[in-house]
Amino acid sequence: MAVPERDVSDDGPDTAVGPALRVASPAGKWVLLTTVLGSSMALLDSTVVNVALPTIGRHLDASLAALQWTVNGYMLSLAGLILLGGSLGDRFGRRRIFVVGVVWFAAASLMCGLAPNVGILIAARVLQGVGGALLTPGSLAIIQASFHPADRARAVGLWSGFGGVGAAVGPFLGGWLVDGPGWRWVFLLNIPAALVCVPVALRHVPESSGPFDASNADGGRAAPRRRFDVLGAVLGAAALALVTYALIGARSSSVLVPVTAVAGVAAGVAFVRVERRRPDPMMPPDIFASRQFTAVNLVTLCVYAAFGGFFFLTALQLQVVAGYSALQAGTALLPTTALMLLFSARSGELAQRIGPRIPLTVGPLLCATAMLLMLRVGKDASYVADVLPALVVMGLGMVTLVAPLTATVLASVDTGRAGLASGINNAAARAAGLIAVAALPVLTGMGSEAYRSADAFDAAFRRAMPLCAGVLVVGAVLAFTMVRRPAPDCRRPECRTHGSVLAPPLEPGRTSHGTLGPTGPDTPGTGPTP
Repeated sequence: MAVPERDVSDDGPDTAVGPALRVASPAGKWVLLTTVLGSSMALLDSTVVNVALPTIGRHLDASLAALQWTVNGYMLSLAGLILLGGSLGDRFGRRRIFVVGVVWFAAASLMCGLAPNVGILIAARVLQGVGGALLTPGSLAIIQASFHPADRARAVGLWSGFGGVGAAVGPFLGGWLVDGPGWRWVFLLNIPAALVCVPVALRHVPESSGPFDASNADGGRAAPRRRFDVLGAVLGAAALALVTYALIGARSSSVLVPVTAVAGVAAGVAFVRVERRRPDPMMPPDIFASRQFTAVNLVTLCVYAAFGGFFFLTALQLQVVAGYSALQAGTALLPTTALMLLFSARSGELAQRIGPRIPLTVGPLLCATAMLLMLRVGKDASYVADVLPALVVMGLGMVTLVAPLTATVLASVDTGRAGLASGINNAAARAAGLIAVAALPVLTGMGSEAYRSADAFDAAFRRAMPLCAGVLVVGAVLAFTMVRRPAPDCRRPECRTHGSVLAPPLEPGRTSHGTLGPTGPDTPGTGPTP
């Protein structure tokens, strides 16, 4: 039986119908199935594509810059628009925007799978990111808006855990598809998932909209609707796009490179000025008044820049230099995500006892060690002797730092802003990975055809790993000198089990059903991530 939906008309502030679903109920299971399916599409897509890059390059005769854009086109639109995506759900209905995101994502995936050339593929990847920015925050917001407060933490935990499994198997699944049916199925796989997700969502997921007090299980009066910060979203995305273009194109002598670099910096400055002056900014500047929040985001920028560069280059190194097949390369990466799935919750519990400073210092140092161990991976590398030790140490480092990082983000702001803080931190991590993928080939002297030559790529990889390790050491130093133990009564993470390696897990807000978007000090938003 379909769940009754709420009125989401724009005739004025709507009256919230309190969430009442239980996880064990049939309706609750349908909602969980829908949200896990939707978010898993975006999570899988963020991990499977790296493994397919060498094959895509060969089949479409693409340069290294085109492969960078294949990754970054998706990350660019996702990172730039994810803060806005949640506020659309608040205004027009969370289920409605979630379904639009799933359909959009599936249509863009079909476009990727049928792309006749790399230009079409890149354009489709950008569109995929837009869909991801709609469905990713929507999936978590639907859980917040649908489940009874007593079951909400369990529902979020199940959503996070199943999503982590999807992220973990992504490289393996991508490798199997590339070596089997072909690389196009890496994208086409999203279509049957969408065909299941959309009708289930329309029939079984209750509609909700408008920020209101989630602590009241019997419902409450919705807060007045706030305006979209469209200008902020456009300027933020433009700054990322222009800087990325300049970095990827820096190997050429085109006059557009310095022009776009200056324009990107100007767009970034304009973004900050606009956010300071708007009454309802997408990213309220005063949230950075917390020294702890600023510090942990600086650590985030360092560690996820290194992670983004590492996983982009390692998938290529294993295939181009070590001679692995796509399936072997994808399988090789499983220990890292498996360790995160198994031990992330315990790591978070340890950090609660000893404080975040030590984990946020030791974790990046372990990951830096792993990247230096990757220097052993060359031609005819042994998986057991050369690859596995590095990836195990990498997994242990990520286990050590990711859960405490999320907990520290939440603890550094008022409880009402926890979801917003999580969303900003998630966007920062994605932006850092985006910049790293754009910058590393330039910094290491990697030519546009380097991935076609084992010797050329190996030489650049050996210059890149120490750079990534150095950035992680900077993150460790920042954590050691700036991060302090939070108050004992601070907000604790609900997403305790996760497996994504490209961004920290998203956390919902406690006092609002709203997701990310233009939130003021009295109407906080929640966070959206793959």
